Amino acid sequence: MAAQSYIAISELHPNFSHPKVAGIIIGKTDVKSFPDRKNIGTDRFTFGFTIKDSPDFFINVTAWGNDGYVNGLSSSFSIGDCVTIENPLVANKDPEKGDRFCPTTPGLYRLLVTEAHSQVRLCADVYTIEQLLPLIHLPVKDSRDFYSLGDIEVNGQRLDGTVINILAAVKSIGEPKQFTTSDGRKGQRLEVKLFDDSVSSFPLICWDREAIQLVQTLIPKETVLFIADAKISFDNFRSGMAATVNSKTIITVNPDTREASLLFSYAKEVSESGALDQDEKPEDVPVDSIIDVYTVSQLKQKAQESPEVFFGITYSFISKLDLDSSVSKVIKTRCSRCKFQVSEDAESCTNQLCPGRDQALSATTGFDLLVDFTDHTGTLPACTLRSPVAEKTLGCTADEFTSLTDDERTAMKWKFLLERCKIYVKILPSTKMRTGIRGMIVDCSLADPGEVKQHMSALL
Repeated sequence: MAAQSYIAISELHPNFSHPKVAGIIIGKTDVKSFPDRKNIGTDRFTFGFTIKDSPDFFINVTAWGNDGYVNGLSSSFSIGDCVTIENPLVANKDPEKGDRFCPTTPGLYRLLVTEAHSQVRLCADVYTIEQLLPLIHLPVKDSRDFYSLGDIEVNGQRLDGTVINILAAVKSIGEPKQFTTSDGRKGQRLEVKLFDDSVSSFPLICWDREAIQLVQTLIPKETVLFIADAKISFDNFRSGMAATVNSKTIITVNPDTREASLLFSYAKEVSESGALDQDEKPEDVPVDSIIDVYTVSQLKQKAQESPEVFFGITYSFISKLDLDSSVSKVIKTRCSRCKFQVSEDAESCTNQLCPGRDQALSATTGFDLLVDFTDHTGTLPACTLRSPVAEKTLGCTADEFTSLTDDERTAMKWKFLLERCKIYVKILPSTKMRTGIRGMIVDCSLADPGEVKQHMSALL
């Protein structure tokens, strides 16, 4: 550290009097309160944060005090800020007690700050700030020591309950959900979907306000995370693995490492190819569990009010269905690994960043249509209709379709075009679409006139 008045974290020792430390905040926990055993009827407040002052050294800091001091201090800085700490108590770590719940640090000590003895301020020294800022992009663990999302899924329940490091890109960020526990405490939960070149969607759950605030600033599909010490568990509700951010976890945003740089390039490529959007499986929920009926304008309105994915039924006319254009526009071949469109005779995937591009091509061929549907309130353009849903809707396989004559294809098109259909649709936010949303058809069939009359009269 340039300014000689600061003591390096690596040199801290309990014998120092009035130490002064500078560092960048790489982790922070929510404020908690405990009944004060000395003053019955009052609470003591505490929160923790972790500061780093060199590539290899970082230390945990705990603040204790009354409500006003601790909440005031906590709200005065965030992850990514540079701070100076004057006169903290340098204490030995206690692995049996509090340190079990803090990030794992390389040194022997931790810092304690209190209102009476210590001062924590935002760093004002430009030179020090410039030295500290790059450290926010260095993971706190070996940059090669991580699980891919594919590794986690392959190891499955053997990892249940373990704490591991993950390198992954951000696919989407949900909305925070508020709740109240049975004993009246308020809480919140936010889910981030991660992806990498082995898995297209994997849940990361955040419960802490600090973690939620951090992830809400990230840009989906343009951010890579190194998540040190994420808790892995088997999620019964999803019947799959999920990762959770806890008080030990430190998230490094866009790490300055070779592995992260490769993943960042992959994320950019698949995002631009649209493969990530295509990867949203229409069978996310059973079709018979979708019961909400919408007009087209209600679908658009709901999508604008909330960026969450949702499902619905619409009784609409199919107003565009290009079954009689060239077969190559109706039936497409995609790489099974990265969903990139490839030519049928390709021997390997042409996507430079496909995880299996050095291997023989594993591809699937099927219907890949863009359909418009319209009702009395408007049109939702360019909705995806793909196999196997398309095969069920059209009553014909992709192979059978290729052997139909032009007249037979036109006849199939008019069986649906301008007919009222019962369309089950999944609505996704999409930055690529002019409307800002995209529909995926999950199920579609000609509608029963009596059913239409009953539902449409309720919607009018």
